[in-house]
Order: sequence, then structure tokens, then C-alpha cells
Amino acid sequence: MVQKAKILLVDDRPENLLALEAILSALDQTLVRASSGEEALKALLTDDFAVILLDVQMPGMDGFETAAHIKRRERTRDIPIIFLTAINHGPHHTFRGYAAGAVDYISKPFDPWVLRAKVSVFVELYMKNCQLKEQAELLRLQLAGAGEAKEQEPAGLLAELSARLAAVEEQAEALSKQLDDDAADASAVATAAHLERKLTALRRALDALGPGTAGAGPAVPPQL
Repeated sequence: MVQKAKILLVDDRPENLLALEAILSALDQTLVRASSGEEALKALLTDDFAVILLDVQMPGMDGFETAAHIKRRERTRDIPIIFLTAINHGPHHTFRGYAAGAVDYISKPFDPWVLRAKVSVFVELYMKNCQLKEQAELLRLQLAGAGEAKEQEPAGLLAELSARLAAVEEQAEALSKQLDDDAADASAVATAAHLERKLTALRRALDALGPGTAGAGPAVPPQL
């Protein structure tokens, strides 16, 4: 099930919030009310929002000041803000809205279809971004799992090789002891000593492939 995006509606007048809810209900997303800038900032502390519809003219903390607080927070600075205003003081007032971090500035009364279309674009962008994050996390987990599997396979192989080499080492040691006890000829003793050197070289190479030797560089196979 696809999780719904949250849209924050900020206006000090309940009738305006009700009108926004009526316009945006067709988007079938989660609409969250805030009747002041302070209430909006509190909601932004805990929830993630796709877009914020922010009234400019509010008592106390107005829309510009609220937007400035939103843009200063690392958690919320990238949330798109659409300013809504019932007044129009010309280009300078509009520029102030964009300077505060708004992605759009709409004067009331506005066309419900236009507002819904603008909001739907940001909701779609938000949902796509969430999907990308989920896919990236899934890929990361898959790569991590593949890495662990690759680490486990050589570990099991190294353990088996070590056990087999240990058996050969034990047999070679017994052979060398027997040759010493039997006072064998020099050639046999030399051959046994050569075998032990080869086994020692193999053991060192095998140990170099074990855990804790990642920084030692690749092991060099002994010359047999």
C-alpha cells in the first residue's frame, strides 16, 4: 500500500482552511491544519510534508517569518512552500515571498483548479522522491547481503583448507620424526625438510587470507 503524502495548510481563519480542504480533498492525501505559524512549526518537528500552503497575513508570526524559520531548519528547508495572500502590494511584495523561499505565490481569490494542479505536482515529486529513497535503501541492503554472503563463502573454504593443511602438517611432522629416529639417509631428511618448508609457506599464505589481514594486501601464493 502506497503511503499518502501529507500537505500542511496554514491559515488563521478556519473558513479558509475549510475551503482549502474542500479544494484539495480530491487529491486523496493527508491534509494537516495549522492555525498559526507557531502551530505549523510544531507540526513540522515530527511529520514530513510534501508541500506547505502558507497564508501570508496572520497575526503574530506572519507567513514570511514562518517561512524563514522553515528554511533555517535542516529537516524542513527543502519542503516547497506556496504562499497564499488576500492582498497584492505589487512586484515588491511578490518578490519578498520568493525571497523567503516560496516556490509559488498565489493571490486570493484563486482558481481552485490551478491550486489543485500546482499542489498535485509537488505531491507527485514527493512520492517519486520517497520511492527513490526506498529503492536506494533496498539496493544498499541487497549489496550488503551479497557482501556478507561473499565473505562467508571464502571463510568456509579457508577453514576447510586450513583443516586439510593441518592434517598434512601432522603427517609431515610424524614423517620427519620417524626419519630422525630411523637415522635415514641425508637425501630423505633433506626431502622431508623441503616438504616442511613448503607446508610452512602454504600455512603463511593461508593465514594471510584470513580475517584481520585486509590491509596487508593480497596474499602471494608460495612457489611450489
